Amino acid sequence: MTDFDIGAVTERISKESAFIDDLLAEIGRVIVGQKYMIERLLIGLLGDGHVLLEGVPGLAKTLTVSSLAAAIGTSFQRIQFTPDLLPADLLGTPIYNQKEGTFSIKKGPIFANIILADEINRSPAKVQSALLEAMQERQVTIGDTTFPLEPPFLVLATQNPIEQEGTYRLPEAQVDRFMMKIKIGYPTPEEELEIMRLQARTGEKTKVRTVVQPEQIMSARSVLNDLYIDERVERYIVDLVMATRNPEDYRLNGLKPLIEFGASPRATINLNLAARAHAFLHHRAYIAPEDVRSIAIDVLRHRVAITYEAEAEEVTSEDIVQQILDTVEVP
Repeated sequence: MTDFDIGAVTERISKESAFIDDLLAEIGRVIVGQKYMIERLLIGLLGDGHVLLEGVPGLAKTLTVSSLAAAIGTSFQRIQFTPDLLPADLLGTPIYNQKEGTFSIKKGPIFANIILADEINRSPAKVQSALLEAMQERQVTIGDTTFPLEPPFLVLATQNPIEQEGTYRLPEAQVDRFMMKIKIGYPTPEEELEIMRLQARTGEKTKVRTVVQPEQIMSARSVLNDLYIDERVERYIVDLVMATRNPEDYRLNGLKPLIEFGASPRATINLNLAARAHAFLHHRAYIAPEDVRSIAIDVLRHRVAITYEAEAEEVTSEDIVQQILDTVEVP
């Protein structure tokens, strides 16, 4: 790529990413801290990838997602996943009109731009299967009719890491459909003090204004394709994923007995897309190795399955990915 090309792309990135600061400032009026979660949600939004959020209750997951939807002027639906939820509750159902003798479709809550699937692991396989089609194909089938879902379409799912009673393990195929799995921690004492001052009030809460239009998000997505990525950075992405499958090829022999199976090719694609979105958020026209490293754990942690031996040694998938990041040569 020539300097002229990079210069032109840089100018376009500067123009197209100008809304990021306004968006972060608007969400910041309601959400204190949680910069990591907000940035990852924006990466998912820009990279057209779903996000799995794991954290204990009360960490503003729902508020953050609803605030993001309001700030970008998209429709939002929160769906509480429960053991008795049916696919029709999610997708909708054909309704028979006795007078006219015809069926009409009553669309379900999945027909929104941003979906918060709350406690996703509390619903059985049939519901997960229905959600899977929406996530992967961006379409929904009700009866014999298929309906496309209007872009931007994003599933942000939450699960509670503590309370596992009455939950179902998410199928590996579905977990792999999430671009990232992010773990949300508690706020700092200073942030908690600010949260208390902001939220410990009766009456009307602060409302988020629409500062970005959905068209700007779609336009920004198209710009991601123009970002420059060096072949060495592409090779680095492939090496990180390959190291989860064949660690012995990367001087990581000790990891072989700890990994049941490594990350799929979808991990390679999502690592590239997420790195592009990360660079865009920082108003850059090229992808640096640091973009890849900063989001690697989020993209890979749920795609590396550990063995019983790893569990016995209390080694997590994050530990394995971190060791890979520490060992594989950075370009």
